[in-house]
Amino acid sequence: ISGKSQILFAVVFTARYLDLFTNYISFYNTSMKLVYVASSYATVWMIYSKFKATYDGNHDTFRVEFLIVPTAILAFLVNHDFTPLEIMWTFSIYLESVAILPQLFMVSKTGEAETITSHYLFALGIYRTLYLFNWIWRYQFEGFFDLIAIVAGLVQTILYCDFFYLYITKDLPSTM
Repeated sequence: ISGKSQILFAVVFTARYLDLFTNYISFYNTSMKLVYVASSYATVWMIYSKFKATYDGNHDTFRVEFLIVPTAILAFLVNHDFTPLEIMWTFSIYLESVAILPQLFMVSKTGEAETITSHYLFALGIYRTLYLFNWIWRYQFEGFFDLIAIVAGLVQTILYCDFFYLYITKDLPSTM
């Protein structure tokens, strides 16, 4: 697993859920946001501390600044409302769309992926693909259309397409 991708996901959830300090929606909503943030930081901690001996930092070499800086600039320039929380939310949407790149780079660099890693990537890709159906549903029944989220989600889904192809045709996880 790429520690750098996991750090990016922790940044994504932190930036996205800054509204925890300003907007209360429900106990469930607050709890789930806290679970997302806490579990993403716990994952990073486990990769770099508890399971450090199993982490291969030599292959996790993607330069994340090439993702963070452009997505931050884009969020600053293209957002729904030029407020700090909205810019951070938009940054999280843009960053999430490319946060998997260090993981995909690591898999392509090593030329292989363990079964569990392949299943993990496939599950993440399916999760993003299901968002497409969510957007269609929300547009049909609520008239809701968020161009920023849709474009970023499409970018993320497209990034998974190559992995999906390999997953299905080459049967990456050989022990299903």
